[in-house]
Amino acid sequence: MPHQPKWRSDEQSDILMAHVTLIRPPVLVAKWAHTTPTCPPIGLAYLAGALKEGGHTVIVVDAIGLAPHQFLEAPHEQFLVHGLAIPEIVENIPKDTDVIGLSCMFSHEWPLIRDLADAIREQSPAALIVAGGEHITALPAESLSDCSAIDVGIIGEGEETLLAVLDAFNGDRNLGEIEGVCVRADTEIRISTPRSRIRDLESLPAPDWHTIPLNAYLDNGFGFGVNRGRSMPVLATRGCPYRCTFCSNPAMWGTRWVSRAPAEVLEEMLRYKSEYNIQNFDFYDLTAIVKKSWIVEFCQLIIASGVQFTWQLPSGTRSEAIDEEVSQLLFESGCRNMSYAPESGSDTVLERIKKKIDLDSMIESMQSAIKSGINCKANIIIGFPGESHREVFQTMRFVARCAFIGLHDLSISPFSPYPGSELFQDMQRSGQVKELSDEYYYSLATYTDLRTTLSMSEKISDKALGRYRILGMLLFYVVQYLVRPLRVLTTLRNVMSVTQESRLEMSLRDLYIRLFGKPAREGTKAP
Repeated sequence: MPHQPKWRSDEQSDILMAHVTLIRPPVLVAKWAHTTPTCPPIGLAYLAGALKEGGHTVIVVDAIGLAPHQFLEAPHEQFLVHGLAIPEIVENIPKDTDVIGLSCMFSHEWPLIRDLADAIREQSPAALIVAGGEHITALPAESLSDCSAIDVGIIGEGEETLLAVLDAFNGDRNLGEIEGVCVRADTEIRISTPRSRIRDLESLPAPDWHTIPLNAYLDNGFGFGVNRGRSMPVLATRGCPYRCTFCSNPAMWGTRWVSRAPAEVLEEMLRYKSEYNIQNFDFYDLTAIVKKSWIVEFCQLIIASGVQFTWQLPSGTRSEAIDEEVSQLLFESGCRNMSYAPESGSDTVLERIKKKIDLDSMIESMQSAIKSGINCKANIIIGFPGESHREVFQTMRFVARCAFIGLHDLSISPFSPYPGSELFQDMQRSGQVKELSDEYYYSLATYTDLRTTLSMSEKISDKALGRYRILGMLLFYVVQYLVRPLRVLTTLRNVMSVTQESRLEMSLRDLYIRLFGKPAREGTKAP
């Protein structure tokens, strides 16, 4: 444990405040990835807002925002590092920092972030290093065991827990007494009792975007969704009430779905539109549309405001609440892109992975959304443990069906046993996941890598699954373009344009940037 710091007193009060540096690490991206997650770090913005309200001073070192066009060779030949190099990040950390917060959302980036933590410790031996995010939440003890530089791991939501860590550390309290942390205790690593989920989202301070180099994202068309201009991230809800076995959500957020008031969400969006000249909003919610009454009220409020902007649901959403009425309201309110998450076209696979959907109902929902004018995408996963060739062919038929009804986009990814998911735990117990080595972590990125496919099904080889992946994508786009040939011209035009209308167009543009080092055309600039 580092030395106990002596917090500084705020000149305006008796509050003892820490100097905190939050770090958004660079992204480890496969060289042939079909998507690059270059998004404003909304999680760190929320943390910065909470820390500032708690009386602490905060700076953010955003490795991507400070070098949005820099791609470096990674230690593993399969990857590139997007953003600042580790020495550049360390140079940006103020020498008087008391606490350093490090985000690790995706497990395939863990080897890179572990090296970053070690480099930070070398420069800042007295600082408290705290790590959080989905990877730390899924593997808290393993993370601290693998990286001696990290003092505290935060499990789950970070706003309340990080404040409690700062208060305890300054007050000479045992950090292990705090709910929702993993700490070192002598020669052991201990996990404390879980912290309850934040239910009142309105009680959270607003994201502090002034600590983030936001214009690096806005001016270059970077965001989670399709590039429709200057795009701002928004969170309207947290959690997901479902228990899909391939998803780490139950470990990170739990299965309670909580929402903000629709009016409050709209107020935030209007504030961003005025302050940053925002044209589009990307909703980062895991499952934004659960209650029909919520989404209807939200859309009606946008329409009544008379303010024009677009918004998207890129994460993947449920279809139960999206009928013809809702689809029309979505479009009228500015929703232009929406992702569905059927995951599989096989009823038996859906049952095994606890994906509680009806495929015919989802097709009807897709048709309603497409008819209303919304650009729709579907996310498909193949190669689940136990999945057979027959079940993959059932999914291929569903893929062709999606193309025929006019779905605009579709991705097919191999299943990756992500830490924190029920399937990961099953595969650990069965011995399919033998050790948490660097090669294992790197292998988790194959879901984005077009050249590498690993099958987790004992019934399907890696090569066969790779062929199914290519076959499925070809099947979808060939059927789509045969039925609607004019879409070919639209796709080619938009790939070389400032804005895109689909994830395919966005992915092709991202690939162009990675291969040739510059965008097809410069991104939208603020007036």
